[in-house]
Amino acid sequence: MVDYLIDLLISIPCVLVALVIHELAHGFIAYKLGDPTAKLMGRLTLNPLKHLDPIGTVCMIFFRFGWARPVPINTRFFKKPRRDICLSALAGPMANLLLAFIGAFIYSLSINLLSDVVFESANFLFYACVAYETLLFNFIWLNIALAIFNLIPIPPLDGSRILLIWLPYRIYAKILRYEREISALFIVILLLDSRVLGGIFTKALSFLVNLIYGGMMTLFSLIF
Repeated sequence: MVDYLIDLLISIPCVLVALVIHELAHGFIAYKLGDPTAKLMGRLTLNPLKHLDPIGTVCMIFFRFGWARPVPINTRFFKKPRRDICLSALAGPMANLLLAFIGAFIYSLSINLLSDVVFESANFLFYACVAYETLLFNFIWLNIALAIFNLIPIPPLDGSRILLIWLPYRIYAKILRYEREISALFIVILLLDSRVLGGIFTKALSFLVNLIYGGMMTLFSLIF
């Protein structure tokens, strides 16, 4: 129980950074593509209060997948709407994968350096190193999870903006018409996944996250 609480506390700053950077990336790329909406609404900021969604943040902390408040985007400002919608939507997951990649580099370097240190007893330095490694592991894992989760092509996740925008407009418009209902149903499925569906969704997500995590760590193990 103590280990779980410690892991939970360590996860909170990782979640905050992952969610904030994710949404900031959306707004920044949209701004660079000509849409000033996010900037005018104060969303181009590192202030977590501007980005966090209560339910999505809680899900991210406890279930390792979640979401933040979507950055407002006005497609009328885009010169090439379909392309620019995809780029702005893709910016969030790509930012998280970049954070995970940087985290994996630091983690691998740290493990390599700390492996030469021998702790004769469980002192403060030992626990500090364990906490540091746990923090980095959570940071990497959560960023990969957030990226993969948001690439699912279900509204209002980023994947729906990336994939569905290329569908015929008539079909895309119908999906948008029922976006709230689809989103609500998806949240219910997530909440019932472990008890009703046998954790199929969680297992599939964890498999993909572990696959990418393993690939990153294998890459850096060849360097260090």
